Amino acid sequence: MPAAAPLRILLTGFEPFERDPVNPSWEVARALDGSSCDGATLHAVQLPCVFGPAIERLDEALVQWQPQLVLALGLAGGRSEVSLERVAINVIDARIADNAGQQPIDAPVIHGAPAAYFSTLPIKAIMRDLRAAGLPGAVSNTAGTFVCNQVFYALMHRLASEPAWSQTRGGFIHLPYLPEQAARLPGAPSMALATQVQALQVAMRTALSVRVDVRESAGQLH
Repeated sequence: MPAAAPLRILLTGFEPFERDPVNPSWEVARALDGSSCDGATLHAVQLPCVFGPAIERLDEALVQWQPQLVLALGLAGGRSEVSLERVAINVIDARIADNAGQQPIDAPVIHGAPAAYFSTLPIKAIMRDLRAAGLPGAVSNTAGTFVCNQVFYALMHRLASEPAWSQTRGGFIHLPYLPEQAARLPGAPSMALATQVQALQVAMRTALSVRVDVRESAGQLH
């Protein structure tokens, strides 16, 4: 009997953007690079905060690591919780320029593709387990319209439309500022790097063990 394929988790994080020297999504991903979670090996890849090349780097990582689980990470400055994104939409509407100076407006992520895709992570179970561990987590219904959403949408499009990825699950998680970032922005919420790393460890364990998400309220009024 042939040996079972090794379990791999792909974590992606972004390089810093908008003149910030650090991005927690990459700091968390690289802190976990090479570690293991319930028998799965974690591989971290940094994505450029640039429309187009971010997707290209994601595709390269998918081919290189052949993961069974993909968690794409990004920064959502101003949020106070680990945000488990529910939906990626097929639109780019950049409020600021990316790191290459591009600022597309009202452009599709992928021409002719569906309007949206849902995460295939058990986001409500992850929220439940984060809170049970004393960690702030919430379901979010918007991943924005910047490079984070582009990567999230492109990832889910690949997983949904290409047979090679039919058994791979994935989604997007937004992270708060690190304390050193919030120190320059009075009143902004933040979360320590160690806490963010712990939250991702919980998220991965839950994603590996829960195939059917729990059914409980996580909606918002606005």
